[in-house]
Amino acid sequence: MTQQSPQVQPLEPGESELTGVRNFRDVGGLPTTDGRTVRPGALFRSGHLADATASDAAFLSGLGLHTIFDFRNAADAKLEGPDVELPGVRNVNIPLSDPAEGKEFWGMVREGDLDTLRGLLGDGRAADRMTGSYRRMIVERTVEHGRVLHSLAEESVPALMHCAAGKDRAGLSIAITLLALGVEREAIEADYVKSDAPHRRYRVRRSSTAKDAMAPEVVELLSPLFEARVEYLRAAFETIEATWGSADAYLTDGLKLAPATRERLRERLLAGE
Repeated sequence: MTQQSPQVQPLEPGESELTGVRNFRDVGGLPTTDGRTVRPGALFRSGHLADATASDAAFLSGLGLHTIFDFRNAADAKLEGPDVELPGVRNVNIPLSDPAEGKEFWGMVREGDLDTLRGLLGDGRAADRMTGSYRRMIVERTVEHGRVLHSLAEESVPALMHCAAGKDRAGLSIAITLLALGVEREAIEADYVKSDAPHRRYRVRRSSTAKDAMAPEVVELLSPLFEARVEYLRAAFETIEATWGSADAYLTDGLKLAPATRERLRERLLAGE
């Protein structure tokens, strides 16, 4: 029996409604290529929930969530802390590659001086790192992405997906889910780049003792790591085409999503015919 989600307009709380959770949104309302739309109140995305306040937790509890997918790794959890616990909600941790993963790398991002950051991130190296990571997540994380889609098709709706910033790992996982639903490519990209709005961005963590801690050039060097650039997502789509030949082949052969499973996914997450 298909679980029905409330027929409501997509949720878009103001900054005052969620004070400790950034980059939250309902992806409901996005159009598919066959004229349907994603069901409001069924699929949400956000940054981590570790800093959720009591009022934030009350808001999230009111969504009627079945499952929260947390794509952070152990290093993220150590830095930010565990998610707030929501009564009756299943928490599923599926670690995905962080585009800036590596203890040594993050140490240099947080503590490194200007010369170090220039060598690490300058001359387009930061953006190259991001696009390379998106490509690797497509090729190397098919099992994890397949697991998410199968779970959504079976029982996990309404669901919330998040990582640290809600931009890269969650952003790509949302994009793959929307791809499986048949959402128009332009709509997927438009949702993705919403994460670039200043009030949605992850708060950059730099040590207050770091030399030139947040000097203008430091901010510029770090920016590609914390921006939602459409070219990052397009690199992922290009990798799908180059590796599998088409999105359908990627879903079927890469993520092992059978036609019947994909149809169940659409039944759960799309509004009526």
